[in-house]
Amino acid sequence: MNDQKVTKNVKEIKVDLDKCIGCRACEIACSAFHSRPRFGATNPARSRIRVVIDELNDVYVPIRAGDYTPAECTGRHKYTINGKEYNECSFCGVSCPSRDYFKEPDSGLPLKCDMCEEDPTLSEPWCVQVCRCDCLTYVEREELVEAEDEPRGEMELGLESLMNKYGVEKVLDAVARVSSKR
Repeated sequence: MNDQKVTKNVKEIKVDLDKCIGCRACEIACSAFHSRPRFGATNPARSRIRVVIDELNDVYVPIRAGDYTPAECTGRHKYTINGKEYNECSFCGVSCPSRDYFKEPDSGLPLKCDMCEEDPTLSEPWCVQVCRCDCLTYVEREELVEAEDEPRGEMELGLESLMNKYGVEKVLDAVARVSSKR
């Protein structure tokens, strides 16, 4: 274990639930930004942010996609908001085997919020830029954390997900078939 501390720039999107009106502009903007070609299509299933909506109780909760996990959680907690009960999956940002949220609809690969950090770099993520009720706020701060190994990229996470689902041999066979056609 590494005991060395380093300063890390932490980027966050803060959510003010009292301001969210459930318009889902954040979902549309995110899916358009991540479409290929960029802004060529909108599909909220490809969005890295989802708004959990309970119109009867006037509750709207934007949830961002977090890390992938190969196993579903064991927690079965319930939350009561304005008299309505929600399970903890309703507000979870993890891509896991027990639900389809935050998975690319065509491939099933996990999605994770990347803060729209593609070329060109934006001053703040698209979801924050399009939020007209100021529910989403982008914040950068420095934090002292333990030094960690090189973080895994989107491709490594996707390959690991495929290997967990289909096995290493099937993934390698598929890569060999696809690469032989090029």
